[in-house]
Amino acid sequence: MGKKSGLTFIALLVVISMIAVGCTPKKDSGNGSNGDEAVFRMNLSEEPPSMDPAQVQDQVSATVINGMYEGLTRKNENGEVEEGMASSWVVSDDGLTYTFTIRDGAKWSNGDPVTANDFEYAWKRALDPELKPEVSAYAYQLYYIKGAEAYNMGEAGATADTVAVKALDEKTLEVVLNAPTTYFLGLLSFQTYFPVHQSVKDNEAWASAASTMITNGPFKIGEWKKNTSITLVKNENYYALDKVGLNKVHFTMVNDSATELSMYQTNELDYAGMPTGLLPLDQLETLKATYGDEYHAKGTASIYYYLFNTTVEPFSNEKVRKALSMAINRQDIADKVALGGETPAYGFVPPGIKGESKQFRDEVSDDYFKEDYAEAKKLLAEGLTELGLTDMPELSLMYNTNDKHQKIAEAIAEMWRQNLGVKVKLDNAEWGVFLDTRNNLNYEVARGGWGADYDDPMTFLDLFTTNSGNNNTGFASPEYDELIKKANSTADQAERMKAMADAEKMLIDSRAIMPIYYYTSVNMMKPGFKGIFIDYKGDIDYTRGYYEAE
Repeated sequence: MGKKSGLTFIALLVVISMIAVGCTPKKDSGNGSNGDEAVFRMNLSEEPPSMDPAQVQDQVSATVINGMYEGLTRKNENGEVEEGMASSWVVSDDGLTYTFTIRDGAKWSNGDPVTANDFEYAWKRALDPELKPEVSAYAYQLYYIKGAEAYNMGEAGATADTVAVKALDEKTLEVVLNAPTTYFLGLLSFQTYFPVHQSVKDNEAWASAASTMITNGPFKIGEWKKNTSITLVKNENYYALDKVGLNKVHFTMVNDSATELSMYQTNELDYAGMPTGLLPLDQLETLKATYGDEYHAKGTASIYYYLFNTTVEPFSNEKVRKALSMAINRQDIADKVALGGETPAYGFVPPGIKGESKQFRDEVSDDYFKEDYAEAKKLLAEGLTELGLTDMPELSLMYNTNDKHQKIAEAIAEMWRQNLGVKVKLDNAEWGVFLDTRNNLNYEVARGGWGADYDDPMTFLDLFTTNSGNNNTGFASPEYDELIKKANSTADQAERMKAMADAEKMLIDSRAIMPIYYYTSVNMMKPGFKGIFIDYKGDIDYTRGYYEAE
């Protein structure tokens, strides 16, 4: 009887301890009642491919560096532009010249002052066609600046000095644009416009080690265990230190949705799910019912799609691409595979992006084509005949390692098999390898995802211009480029929207890409964390977050 009583008491202690671990943040992990050691823990899934603002082109890397750097402006929870490194600015009457004043007290993490020269250096560095180890994929986002495209493309007579960004003195930066750009101030909060410390010119590997990264944002890098974790710590030299309520942000790198959920449930993570993690798809409804206010699902201005490599057969044939795009059931993918409330996509620009009056999607229908299996079979046969082929060769479908991407790839492969008789080989790769392979056009069909960099349809459409570093399809059209140029060269919003609508239709008609669905961000966050939010484009902002015991 004595032993029985002892076991019951021990069991009771275990149950109590499990409840405590599962329901309240651990004090020893930083979330104490006084907030002095506040730590926010989330999952990246993968090692960031780059920590250099000039070369970041993915959400994993951006999630980290968005806490480490700050541009001339920043965005609040409502998507409104606020002062960042610039305390003020003046715009000329013609909307072409911007003059920024760098705020007093702006410093790098090593104590050096942030100057206008740092911005001039960083932007021209991102445009440098000789940038090592590789040319900036996002350099085209600087093409709004007069002379930027010519320099980046190596045109005769174009140099860094002909790019119209100039530090007039340590505190004053002047920027001249090619045309009035209504969203330019918002674009300045994007990573390609971040400053970099000029010491980087002496060390090409500066962004690969914590010890050589000097940053200017709310956080600086404290510890970096490659392929395991990254810890950001509060930057004591940040000008708005009183607004930074977290002392640390800890990122793990676990690429398994079940493990990520388990870490959340055992209080090893404070946040789980998108944008850089994933919750198990088959448990979403249960998690929603079980976790209540901790569970969040929000539609975002972002799209999930597939890319065709138009430079290789048979995907060089437009009819073959159209057949594949018409032979899947997007509603079934959303309802039976993705399971997060996603919306089937037939256009490229997502709902919610600003247009002429309300939203671009209010002005332009995304009903560009219909799913039609009979027509798809006919088009496939015609396309193969034009290529001199009697049968469709087995195609390779590539995706980055992730439970959700795998399930979607499997579903689409089965739809292509059933509806077209096409055989598909699935190929997955870790994130960095996947990006390199796709960037170098060493694929046939590949997964793609795109979220807004700023609140305008152009952030989706200039992606496919001939000179875009993020155009990984081989699609190149002078007519398309001209429409984008037209939209960028006028302040008439109606004219802009018409040009961009025409460009989107041309892109969809080409079927260089296969829209699948518009994203819904699904995530969970522990009680007590405030000021941390998912913005309209699906990115997480923790820079003004804090912990408050409930």
